[in-house]
Amino acid sequence: MDRRQFVTALASASAALATGIAPAIAEQDYPRQLIKAIVGFAPGSGADILARYYSKKLEELCGKPVIIENKPGATSNLALSIAAAAKPDGYTMLFSANSNMAGTPYLFKDMSFDVVKDFTPVALLSQTSFFLVVAPNSPLNTIADLTKHLKSTDRAKYAYTNQTAQIATEYYKVLADVQAVPVSYRTAADTVPDVQNGAIDFMIIDGTFGSGQIKAGRLKPLACTASTRHPSFPNVPTMAESGVADYEFASWWAAWLPKGAAPEIVARLEGWFKQIMAMDETKEFLAPVAGTPLSGGSKETAERQRREMEKWKRVTAAAGIKPQ
Repeated sequence: MDRRQFVTALASASAALATGIAPAIAEQDYPRQLIKAIVGFAPGSGADILARYYSKKLEELCGKPVIIENKPGATSNLALSIAAAAKPDGYTMLFSANSNMAGTPYLFKDMSFDVVKDFTPVALLSQTSFFLVVAPNSPLNTIADLTKHLKSTDRAKYAYTNQTAQIATEYYKVLADVQAVPVSYRTAADTVPDVQNGAIDFMIIDGTFGSGQIKAGRLKPLACTASTRHPSFPNVPTMAESGVADYEFASWWAAWLPKGAAPEIVARLEGWFKQIMAMDETKEFLAPVAGTPLSGGSKETAERQRREMEKWKRVTAAAGIKPQ
């Protein structure tokens, strides 16, 4: 290449950069390197179990490594703050639940991020049932039994590890007109010994981790918090069936990118997650951990987040919870 050809080529490249052609080509080649998937819970938690499955399947489809980065802390808000501040190039992703992406504004104040303005929704992943559980040797066998017990004491305690469990329990307390002191735990595994030995009277636990504990006989379920019974636990009634009218809470998960991600990248990830959630393997993976696959891309995720935020606003107000 002579000097004139070199100058011409350089000018063409500069023009491409100025018009956005080069970035568009780069987006078409996405991904060109490994993707980091941030999770706001510790390794081995229910959220981590789900995230590692989704990451493995995404890796198989996109052809590049998808590495989980566990960032527990501040009730998962540490993970959200890290993801919100990341470069919106598609190489930092967030797996997060409705508890954070819809509940955070009504539970916490002075956050460094905005759950709507600082994130781009990518795809819905799955929904997980929660279960209200007690010790396996507890004399309590129904929600009516628990309600009667809680009305008879001012020393009751309940455990929680995430916002969904906390607000779900507080809502039960309001509807049943009972009292219990909340005790925060870092992971669900940490709660099991204290529920078993009676230090904790009851808790609402994520089915991803809790279902295994229930099946092993380490925890006794009194009710499911979703609107319908879970197929894996057909004998466990819903809270509504147990006499707590109009009660329904479930955790759902979605993938998010920092705000400003290119539409081409969002669309590509949407397509891959759509394939993952349609796999028979995914349904088989989710069933034993009280989960069901969801379907929906960026638009559907944003709409579900909007509806969920309205619900959390209403429920936290009813429970008298104010941002702390």
